[in-house]
Amino acid sequence: MKTDRQVEALLRELAPQVIGLLVRKHGQFDACEDAVQEALLSAAQQWPEQGIPDSPKSWLATVASRRLVDEWRSESARRRREENDALMDPAPATVSDSDDTLTVLFLCCHPSLSAPSQLALTLRAVGGLTTGEIANAFLVPESTLAQRISRAKQTIKKAGAEFVLPPSAELGERLRVVLQVLYLIFNEGYTTSGGPDLHRADLTAEAIRLTRLLRRLMPDEDEVTGLLALMLLTDARRAARAGDDGSLVPLAEQDRTRWNADTIAEGVSLVSEALEAGPVGPYQVQAAIAAIHSEAATAADTDWPQILALYDVLEKVSPGPVVTLNRAVAVAEVNGPEAGLELLATLDDDSRMSQTHRLDSVRGHLLELAGDTGAAREAYLRAAGKTASEPEQRYLTRRAERLG
Repeated sequence: MKTDRQVEALLRELAPQVIGLLVRKHGQFDACEDAVQEALLSAAQQWPEQGIPDSPKSWLATVASRRLVDEWRSESARRRREENDALMDPAPATVSDSDDTLTVLFLCCHPSLSAPSQLALTLRAVGGLTTGEIANAFLVPESTLAQRISRAKQTIKKAGAEFVLPPSAELGERLRVVLQVLYLIFNEGYTTSGGPDLHRADLTAEAIRLTRLLRRLMPDEDEVTGLLALMLLTDARRAARAGDDGSLVPLAEQDRTRWNADTIAEGVSLVSEALEAGPVGPYQVQAAIAAIHSEAATAADTDWPQILALYDVLEKVSPGPVVTLNRAVAVAEVNGPEAGLELLATLDDDSRMSQTHRLDSVRGHLLELAGDTGAAREAYLRAAGKTASEPEQRYLTRRAERLG
């Protein structure tokens, strides 16, 4: 008998494949996705007790098809459609060996959708998570999340998006959006934006699983490999990031013996493979930076000049305020905190940084290094007031209190 965890893993793998089967036969992504969600719920209830069917994919396709047909028949009765309407065919979708997961993933990351809608739809249609699970992850009411998913599917329908992979001329840009969505899922899991928990291991694990899947489907895309390496090298530190009380432990103070050596080895291997393949992209460069941190036995052993050089490359490849923020830390380590603060000041008028606590948090750190404890304390307190993450609030408040 399979455990609930084994059933859950299988359902997450099969979810986008079954959606693809139904959409190819019937069209109407929104209705097919709803039907598959109901089939997944039925399987989650039945399979742990009754056992997994010999052909689980066929089982899900059959159940989902019946739900779809029942819905259409009900609608047909209301509209007095003829009984022989082509959509009324009760036969289930024919199961083949084709895997439409990549097509479903690109559809969920359609550029007509907002980033929150892309996240929610990807986790539900490709990740196989329920609406309630996604709502819990992002700390919103389930009804709000359900409305967001419903609007996302209607937006895709109105945009006339077809169930096909983007043409080659658009593939690069659309892949960039897919990678961004997967990285957003990972980051929300690695440092939750609000609530009592520092991280959500279920979200980081799902982001890594989906990125592994994407790499299997697109093995020649080096940025996919770079993103997977970045996730693994970052997630390898998870056990050392929180104290016994759940409070944040910064990188320089972490017990590196608690880092996952096997995950680091895999991440380093992947980033080496990606960098050797050709022109580098932003995820490959970030993965290379993470690898340098991971290979340092202690914080004092960190090769900051090399990290700064990589941030110089990253700023050319993918300029932005977050890159500048992180580069300021590397500049401070190499050239002194005053140099880092000077670079940080260039972000003061950037509206993209006004709502985040990270600018004040980094400023507090650099002011503390520079010996300006009063200003550092004020910066830490400002940062604490801007974050909804309780572990980050505690960490920043304690830094301020220590200086006070």
